[in-house]
Amino acid sequence: MFLHSVNLWNLAFYVFMVFLATLGLWDVFFGFEENKCSMSYMFEYPEYQKIELPKKLTKRYPAYELYLYGEGSYAEEHKILPLTGIPVLFLPGNAGSYKQVRSIGSIALRKAEDIDFKYHFDFFSVNFNEELVALYGGSLQKQTKFVHECIKAILKLYKGQEFPPTSVAIIGHSMGGLVARALLTLKNFKQDLINLLVTQATPHVAPVMPLDRFITEFYMTVNNYWILNARHINLTTLSVAGGFRDYQVRSGLTFLPTLSHHTSALSVVTSAVPKTWVSTDHLSIVWCKQLQLTTIRAFFDLIDADTKQITQKSKKKLSVLNHHFIRHPAKQFEENPSIISDLTGTSMWVPVKVSRWSYVAYNESDKIYFAFPLANHRKVYTHAYCQSTMLDTNSWIFGCINSTSMCFFKRASETKVALCLYRYFQSLTLRLQDYPSLSHIVVYVPSVHGSKFVVDCEFFKKEARSIQLPVTHLFSFGLSSRKAIINTSGRYYNIELLNLGQIYQAFKVNVVSKCTGGKEEITSIYKLHIPWSYEDSLTIAQVPSSVDISLKLHVAQPENDSHVALLKMYTSSDCQYEVTIKTSFPQILGQVVRFHGGALPAYVVSSILLAYGGQLYSLLSTGFCLEYGTMLDKEAKPYKVDPFVIMIKFLLGYKWFKELWDAVLLPELDAIVLTSQSMCFPLVSLILFLFGTCTAYWSGLLSSASVQLLSSLWLALKRPAELPKDVKVMSPDLPVLTVVFLIISWTTCGALAILLSYLYYVFKVVHLQASLTTFKNNQPVNPKHSRRSEKKSNHHKDSAIQNPRLSANDAEDSLRMHSTVINLLTWVVLLSMPSLIYWSKNLRYYFKLNPDPCKPLAFLLIPAIAVLGNTHTVSIKSSKLLKTASQFPLPLAVGVIAFGSSHLYRVPCFVIIPLVFHSLCNFM
Repeated sequence: MFLHSVNLWNLAFYVFMVFLATLGLWDVFFGFEENKCSMSYMFEYPEYQKIELPKKLTKRYPAYELYLYGEGSYAEEHKILPLTGIPVLFLPGNAGSYKQVRSIGSIALRKAEDIDFKYHFDFFSVNFNEELVALYGGSLQKQTKFVHECIKAILKLYKGQEFPPTSVAIIGHSMGGLVARALLTLKNFKQDLINLLVTQATPHVAPVMPLDRFITEFYMTVNNYWILNARHINLTTLSVAGGFRDYQVRSGLTFLPTLSHHTSALSVVTSAVPKTWVSTDHLSIVWCKQLQLTTIRAFFDLIDADTKQITQKSKKKLSVLNHHFIRHPAKQFEENPSIISDLTGTSMWVPVKVSRWSYVAYNESDKIYFAFPLANHRKVYTHAYCQSTMLDTNSWIFGCINSTSMCFFKRASETKVALCLYRYFQSLTLRLQDYPSLSHIVVYVPSVHGSKFVVDCEFFKKEARSIQLPVTHLFSFGLSSRKAIINTSGRYYNIELLNLGQIYQAFKVNVVSKCTGGKEEITSIYKLHIPWSYEDSLTIAQVPSSVDISLKLHVAQPENDSHVALLKMYTSSDCQYEVTIKTSFPQILGQVVRFHGGALPAYVVSSILLAYGGQLYSLLSTGFCLEYGTMLDKEAKPYKVDPFVIMIKFLLGYKWFKELWDAVLLPELDAIVLTSQSMCFPLVSLILFLFGTCTAYWSGLLSSASVQLLSSLWLALKRPAELPKDVKVMSPDLPVLTVVFLIISWTTCGALAILLSYLYYVFKVVHLQASLTTFKNNQPVNPKHSRRSEKKSNHHKDSAIQNPRLSANDAEDSLRMHSTVINLLTWVVLLSMPSLIYWSKNLRYYFKLNPDPCKPLAFLLIPAIAVLGNTHTVSIKSSKLLKTASQFPLPLAVGVIAFGSSHLYRVPCFVIIPLVFHSLCNFM
């Protein structure tokens, strides 16, 4: 019956929208590189020693615990307190386990063994009972206060030490990182208790799914505090994102606010971290060996040799983090590196005067210094570039002043040394005009035995190695492309990707390499460099080859930023490279889903509300209720919603309208929130509305089919009575049942009461469907007659009867209306489920959910559902409120998009209003 109400063209449209949505979802969940993280293993059995906390604290937080991680002999030694190491506290995230500390804790222990425990770290972990804090924000404040108590308890374990720590370092995964930032908002918290904060895949900007107001309020409190007090916050903070593999927390949410007066915060994507160069998913970021090794190296470099604790110097902490996570110079970190290196001795010195030079070393017995005089090169070239495969050599290139026997060793920050790829080669690019005092560049080749490596150097003009390649238009749909051909004789090229800066742009870059000459294996590396954020990525290719590179952004280009995205190509000589770029439509859909997929429920509910209003109006105007699918096609139109939202956003730009808006205490428009995050694009709302209408259609089909199936099962088990002869809105058991549901909501969990009332409503509808089926099966075949004329003739009679009789046609009308209401209520129940799941999981600790985001909703929704479960269209046709009830869904559909797309917890509030008016139609 449901499918018959939709014509074939509309059905084809809905199928097509499913296809487009599938393309977007595929790009989000599967359109990324394979997992290249190495697993971190424990060499000894991991042990978790529970730290005894004061009884007063355990009574206040019965579900939370504090543990000390250890392995083997280390774990045995530290069962007897006090401790002697450097405290690090690990905070798990949403549904995270305290045992996730084992990866980084084990690697730190192995590193400490390598240096004979000159320094070592003690890793603590908090057990948050795997709470779903990303879905229910009511416990975030509680977790924050418990962590504060844990920090104080940890520091007490170091009493009697020569240099007892006065602060701890914190590593926070997912929501654990946000809890760590929230510590600073506590009234009695001292900022000095934290010396370093590292967050992994933490959504700092906004919640992934704002399903209750407590999460949103918590975010507002934390972010407002950090922004308003940025000048006074000296806490060095590093935020690490997982990249496109992490589809649970998109990397754009992990970037800390970049303020001119807050320079102690760094944000980076794992694919851009030197010696890591991989994308991680939301869980593997905790155990990814490459990343954990980088983190531990940084931690050991942060140790102050005098106090044997993490340094208190902010500049050093930032310098170490930059060294390991931003620009690694392929050498160990030195706080004060020597700038003079004595290169005298018996080593061989070889002058090199050519502009392009290559050297292959194998079984060299003598050290060799290759000196490049710069006097002549400065007149012709602007840059010098060198690359080396000597991975075991830290210092391999020097700058000399007027002498080849005494050289200034140039530091990484001065020469812009970068470890291009740890497994393949080190590279350096030097702009000659930045070093006017240098007379020579010297490349050092050590004596080697049995190993082969290659050193290449060249001088070039920047203009000759830079190629501008504009990206294709967003709406070219991959039908057109832009191409650049490089007949290379050099080692390094820059492709400037013009007009790339929006998150909705997505491209497929194809690099085809063709080489002539030798048959030996040649490696080329292509690096996408995004200058306004640390989200670079590398692609390695063996030439000749054809390689596809995905090009899309985590963070949009700031308005005041004029940098250009680059494709840096570390090429091979005597090869030709053809670079082709074209728009990738599936990846554009993936970006829409990635950045706005969380708003889809708001658009679904908006479409259902429009269809619901159309059904109420058809009941008012014609006396019968049209099919849900027909009304969805007729009423769910983008032009009924989007223009109003755009108009309101435009008017809010005027001061008088903004003052009027604030005077009536209206919340901030969600479109303005998206604009502040560089996520507002006019067509996105249209695309989401179409996706929402499509989802509303298929969810309606599913709910209708479910009612049919359940009624069939009911008939198989028990044959129900025939259609009720009298329509009674208030059955004897209705007040009692309503009170019971309200008591359940008050004493336990509001979402539980909503679910029970929803099941009661579904039961009533299934019973009605089964009764109608029984009635039709028992009726003889009647001649055809006009149903519409029958409805019209009975319309006036029904209003005069106090308890009208329910006919088969009235029952069908009622079922059509109930089907739409079930569809609406299903989304309300789904949006309230997180708090129910949280409550059920913590039932052994708390019988009553507090705070409860669904309790106010339940007290309004339960009576309305109870009345609607006994409502039939025949009883509301003559209601004076029916006209008002039919007019409400349209403005409410606009309100859902305006205020609920970024605040999903508001969506059920817009659903309650028409349902309450619908239920009141039975009495007025």
